[in-house]
Amino acid sequence: MLAVLALAAVIWLGGAALRLSRPLRGLLLGLLYLAVILAQLVLPEGSALRVATGGRAEPWLVLGGVGLLILGYRAGLRWLKGRAAPEARPEATGPLSDAELTRYARHIVLREVGGPGQVRLKQARVLVVGAGGLGSPVVLYLAASGVGVIGVIDDDIVEPGNLQRQILHADDRIGLPKVRSAQIAAQALNPHVDVRPYQRRLDEAVARELIGAYDLVLDGTDNFDTRYLVNRICVELGKPLISGAIGQWEGQISLFAPKLGAPCYECVFPERPAPGLVPSCAEAGVIAPLPGVVGSVMALEAVKHMTGAGETLSGRLMIFDGLYGESRMVGVHPRADCPICSGVARGG
Repeated sequence: MLAVLALAAVIWLGGAALRLSRPLRGLLLGLLYLAVILAQLVLPEGSALRVATGGRAEPWLVLGGVGLLILGYRAGLRWLKGRAAPEARPEATGPLSDAELTRYARHIVLREVGGPGQVRLKQARVLVVGAGGLGSPVVLYLAASGVGVIGVIDDDIVEPGNLQRQILHADDRIGLPKVRSAQIAAQALNPHVDVRPYQRRLDEAVARELIGAYDLVLDGTDNFDTRYLVNRICVELGKPLISGAIGQWEGQISLFAPKLGAPCYECVFPERPAPGLVPSCAEAGVIAPLPGVVGSVMALEAVKHMTGAGETLSGRLMIFDGLYGESRMVGVHPRADCPICSGVARGG
């Protein structure tokens, strides 16, 4: 029996040295195996050839059965891998390049996102209003997530006092327009996205045209004039709005989308607070990581909205208290007398 196994090794290794193909070497081994079985079954007991090849057919039949099981197992694995490959890389020949498939692999393996969700992110156009504390994590995480076009509008420049919390910017970009700094940082993080800077204040002159060019708006500004303007134009154009606000240790976030059955921003905040009641960050201060927490949730809500994953904050206001490590949800509803969205046809 050892002689047969040695001959099989010579056939396999010698064939490899002669550069014979694996199927051909496998065929030669199969012929050797059949010859041994035939010798055991045909030759009389005590025959020298039969004794040299083991003397009994049973061990060879067991060995052949084990070999068939191994070959069947490997064939089954190849079949399963062949069926799984299109699911694992659904866009290998589609809108996502090989580099993007590698970059977004952790998204693609998520059942709630997958390849189709990643394509939707790539095809999305998101406008970020404000490149400050909240805009910083928003822009970075939208870019990291693979949102195809990210517009950023802000009329400010990077100042030393921003760097305590505005992680989008850096010391060597002090004096640059914030939108240009945002573009540099986001495209350094992900060169596959298109970041479009608008160095100006969002006002009536440009709001309608600019917001109309995007699918979703994220507002992280620190003044109520801009918040009410963004909300009004978003309602007029049917664009969903994710709005966040922070102060000292607290923040709040919601998705305002009357067409989805949710209220608009003015339903929830119908009147701006009295002067001095809500001091700015410069006046009252803000803890450095707070914008990161709230802005990251805004980016998360954007990704969920664009991919259809999970349940968004539509119809809910999330309030986060960083000082005591607490968060709570408050249900919010459309107001029948809202001057901005009361005439909008609402969906579910």
